[in-house]
Amino acid sequence: MILKQAKEVLQIEAEGIMGVIERLDKNFVKMVDLIYRSKGRVILTGIGKSGIVARKIVATLNSTGTPSLFLHPVEAMHGDLGMVGTGDVVVALSSSGETDELNVLIPSIKRIGCPLIAFTGQIDSTLGSQSDITIDVGVEREACPLGLAPTASTTALLAVGDALAVTLVNKRKFRSKDFHKFHPGGSLGQHLSVKVQEIMLTGKKVPMVAKGETMRRAIREINRMKLGATLVVERDKILVGIVTDGDIRRYLMTQERIYDEPVEKVMTINPKTLGPDSLASQALSIMERHEITVLPIVNPVQKVRGILHLHDILGKGAFRFNGV
Repeated sequence: MILKQAKEVLQIEAEGIMGVIERLDKNFVKMVDLIYRSKGRVILTGIGKSGIVARKIVATLNSTGTPSLFLHPVEAMHGDLGMVGTGDVVVALSSSGETDELNVLIPSIKRIGCPLIAFTGQIDSTLGSQSDITIDVGVEREACPLGLAPTASTTALLAVGDALAVTLVNKRKFRSKDFHKFHPGGSLGQHLSVKVQEIMLTGKKVPMVAKGETMRRAIREINRMKLGATLVVERDKILVGIVTDGDIRRYLMTQERIYDEPVEKVMTINPKTLGPDSLASQALSIMERHEITVLPIVNPVQKVRGILHLHDILGKGAFRFNGV
């Protein structure tokens, strides 16, 4: 019985979000463009459960590069409205659109001159009709059996807030290294701040073949460590190139035979490299910029010290340090 009820709640909330998806229109695009062009902050406001959701959206926006803050509607009427400037964008959350504490703010927001966006389930409500942009987040029913506690409606509000944050992430070309700046204490942030030598693979875990060896040997080495690449070295482990899965595929597009070819015919010369004292965030930036997943780690004379895979930075299961 309990599982059945739980599944019914999730089904109702899922249906609510699907309904919002169907009604999402050009107003959402206008909202994203408006916030993207704005020189100020995004001010979210709401009361009760909507206020709690607004705070969560603020946290998500701030952590992904969109400066935001929460404005309590009651406190706004007692001085906090002073934090709102003409360059800001105000987003008001109200399922009914008839929340008195919110609607009383509308004239003041208009006088300040900043745009007003409504997230509401009633687009023809006071809030919906007086906003510059209205996003319909209405749901057919609440998951609460009494129809009283905001459930599906707050889920819809939260989902649209996430959609806003993610579209802004893409529009701003926000990357992992940017995320690190706002999350210095998080697990990803901490991992990006370590030196490459702390997370690179070393010793026998570095796929490596000597210049002059055949591609048969190189492919075996690639298969051995399953990193999608092997380094090509001269005497004293001086790096001269790299053979990747991509190099092999490109070679096979024009040649049928590969196993007996020397690695020099297939390898990429002068691959991107990094020193062991560099930060993991630098490695990630290079990988993103050049769309690669493996970096040879070398000293100043190009002697191989290790190899770094994208998984060693972002994690594949648990984070690995020194290949352990």
